[in-house]
Amino acid sequence: MTAACEVCETPIEHGYLCPGCTKVLAERLHRLPQLYRALGAFLQPAVRGAEGGRTQAVDAPLPVNEHVLDLRGPGGMVATLESWREALHDARRWPAPVLRHGIPDRVAAAAAALHHSVDWITRYWPGAGDLAREIRDAHQAAASVVHPRLAEERGTRLGKCPAVDPSGAICGAILRHFPGEPAVTCRWCGCAFEPHEWAGLREWIDRDESNPPIGVAS
Repeated sequence: MTAACEVCETPIEHGYLCPGCTKVLAERLHRLPQLYRALGAFLQPAVRGAEGGRTQAVDAPLPVNEHVLDLRGPGGMVATLESWREALHDARRWPAPVLRHGIPDRVAAAAAALHHSVDWITRYWPGAGDLAREIRDAHQAAASVVHPRLAEERGTRLGKCPAVDPSGAICGAILRHFPGEPAVTCRWCGCAFEPHEWAGLREWIDRDESNPPIGVAS
C-alpha cells in the first residue's frame, strides 16, 4: 500500500518521510547548533541612536530580548532536541543519553545524535513526522532572528489551500503568508483569503492536518 510523507504528503512506498523532507530535516539538524551560537549576538536589542558615528551612552543596561532568551534558555531549542533524542533512545532501546555540561554543547550533541539517525528515523520511526515539524519550527524561529530577510522571503507556512475549482477538486497547494501582505494568497491557484476569513481558514487547516489521508504510514 502506498503511503504518504507525513510532512508534505508526497506519495512514498515505505517509511514516513519522502527523500526531500528527509534531506531538509538533516540539513536543519546540522544548522541548529550554528543558529544557536549566532543567537547569542541578538540577546540585547541594538542601542538606539548614534551621534557623530559613536553610540550614545545609556544610563542602564538594555533589556534582554526575551524571544531570543527563550530560544537559548533551558526550555527552548535544547529542550526540543534533547526530548527527541531521549525518545529516539527509548524507541531503539538504547541507554539514556548522557547530557553534556553547558547548553551550547548539549544542543550540538543532541542535534548530532539525531542527525546520525536520520535514515532510521525517516524509514522506521512513527514519530518522524512530528520530529520533522518541531525541528522545522525551531529552525524557523531561530532563523527569523539571525536571517530575518531570508525568513521574510520564504514566508510563514500555514497549511494546504482549501480552494475548490469548478470540478469540485480541492487545490491543496501549500499556503504561505508574507509580511506586509493584506491577504493570504495561494501562489498556485490564485485564491486570496482576506483577514476576516482567516479564522475559518485556520479551522479548515487544523481539521485537515488532524485527519491524514488513508494509507499514511502509522
